[in-house]
Amino acid sequence: MAAPKEKDSRPGKSSGKESQPLIIAKTAAEEQKLKLERLMRNPDKPAPVPDRPKEWQPRAPPEFVRDVMGSSAGAGSGEFHVYRHLRRREYQRQEFLERLSEKQRLDIEYLEKLKENKEKANEQTAKRRKKREKLKQKKLMAKKAKQEEKADDSTSESSSEQEGEQEREAEDDAEVPSFVMGHR
Repeated sequence: MAAPKEKDSRPGKSSGKESQPLIIAKTAAEEQKLKLERLMRNPDKPAPVPDRPKEWQPRAPPEFVRDVMGSSAGAGSGEFHVYRHLRRREYQRQEFLERLSEKQRLDIEYLEKLKENKEKANEQTAKRRKKREKLKQKKLMAKKAKQEEKADDSTSESSSEQEGEQEREAEDDAEVPSFVMGHR
């Protein structure tokens, strides 16, 4: 008689799902691929986005220093290490403040440069706008002058005959070449 199959009654094991084989990533690319696949299995679930790391800030200097170190020759050997640590911390704090002031200075310079560039762009735009308006006015004036000429032409028939002759002469002049190719 064969022994009946026993159910796997271990907690955490679900009998309905197939267990996936354990894959160990050997490279960073494989690890990233596995993470992406795990995220894409359930696209409705929000992906964890880590917060931006906070910028390091030094501890504030103490307001009241109780055990001030002197320069006496009788200081113990352990005092040197305490002094060195305090000195290193103060140098870090000063360096941090210098970097912070440099960053603020660069930010201010950047904003000034942006403002300057915007002013230049506005000046250039105004200049071009003025030029366009000037051109429009010139075209309007030319159009008005042309209309006035047409009005003058219709009132005097004799002037139109003269214009016809002038046009014919202009056409005759256009047919005569001003130079001949191949001749000196």
